[in-house]
Amino acid sequence: MGLFGGQFANVVEWEEYRDDTIFWKWTNREIKKGSRLIIKAGQDAIFMYNGKIEGIFKDEGSFDIESDIIPFLSTLKGFKFGFNSGVRAEVLFVNTKEFLVKWGTKNPISIPTQSLPGGMPIRAFGTFTFRVSDYINLIDKVAGVKQIYNVDDVKERVVAILDQLLMKWISKEGKDMFNLQANAFDIAAGIKTDLDMQISKIGIEITDFNIASFSYPDDVAKMQSKAASQAMVGDMNKYSQMAMADSMGKGGSGSHLAGDMVSMQMGMQMGQQMMNNMNQATATPGTAAGTAGVAPKFCPECGTPTNGAKFCPNCGTKLV
Repeated sequence: MGLFGGQFANVVEWEEYRDDTIFWKWTNREIKKGSRLIIKAGQDAIFMYNGKIEGIFKDEGSFDIESDIIPFLSTLKGFKFGFNSGVRAEVLFVNTKEFLVKWGTKNPISIPTQSLPGGMPIRAFGTFTFRVSDYINLIDKVAGVKQIYNVDDVKERVVAILDQLLMKWISKEGKDMFNLQANAFDIAAGIKTDLDMQISKIGIEITDFNIASFSYPDDVAKMQSKAASQAMVGDMNKYSQMAMADSMGKGGSGSHLAGDMVSMQMGMQMGQQMMNNMNQATATPGTAAGTAGVAPKFCPECGTPTNGAKFCPNCGTKLV
């Protein structure tokens, strides 16, 4: 190639790479003889000439453009580099990885509900993932007019239509407005389908969509807490029985609360047993003891000891 053989050669590579960049365009420069194309891991290189795709290269490495690239381009495969002439082409570098994005509603969304005439204002938060899937649509709709495209650009598109999709899928099939988290999976699945249909128009595929949480107004959240507390109080009897059984099963080694419940329950049982014994001891005439002609040990009227008498020495009640 002589003394001046490689003086016009250049390197075609992604010069401004960032993790949040979806594509970057190498453009407005002439590719000279001896130039090389460098493709790094996680990148695809798309050669374009006059706005049309000439070839897509996915293998990473360093390639001589004249010998390794030009022969595979549809229009330029017969192009011959001269000493002082090159080809003015564009190379679009595409990030092939899957991007993870956090999303959240900017303002509360009022979901229609019968219990609230003005609707239920809620917020939602979660994540979605996407990747480039259609290079033709990407170039026709986005890369044809942009030099660079970032994750925030896609997020802006998603958030712009997300409120409508949330309203659609929350309202669909009469979801429980006060327990949306239980239906989060179904709501997210519906949103993913609709969202993918919209975003696919620019060559991007929504690979996953998740709803991490729903947020209610403070007044509604307080009502939910109050309802939960009332439900817990109404079930305290069952809880105390379970705690007592658990403590007894552990030989009394349960919590102090369980131990107190056991003691209280045992005291009540002992008191009930003593009352039964008293009733048996003070049986009135007509019982088995009275029928046998045996006076009770205590007067059934005043409780005075009878000492076997037929009449109470204190109130005179007949005992036999």
